[in-house]
Amino acid sequence: MATIANLTVKSDDSFEGNLATLTVSAPIAIIPNNRKTKDSEPDYRIVSRKNGFELGAGWKRFSQNTGAEYVSVSLSAPEFGTIYGNIANAPGDDPSKKVIIWNPPS
Repeated sequence: MATIANLTVKSDDSFEGNLATLTVSAPIAIIPNNRKTKDSEPDYRIVSRKNGFELGAGWKRFSQNTGAEYVSVSLSAPEFGTIYGNIANAPGDDPSKKVIIWNPPS
């Protein structure tokens, strides 16, 4: 499990942090999609904090094993193609800290 972003939970249910891979380092924000009108639309929009470009989206999901809610994300840009991951608790006991765990293709 590779961590590709460190995030901080904000009071408005958004996340801010830094996406970091071997070739990319970019400040990102994961913002609730307040314009969602259909179940198929994402629950979150992922944008670059540097220039405001949309990089991806996130959907609330529930674990089949535990029933716990998590956010599944998809990010895409010419620099890195498409990346899939999940937002999870960061190591430690701070509930305001999260990470994106990369889900490599099978």
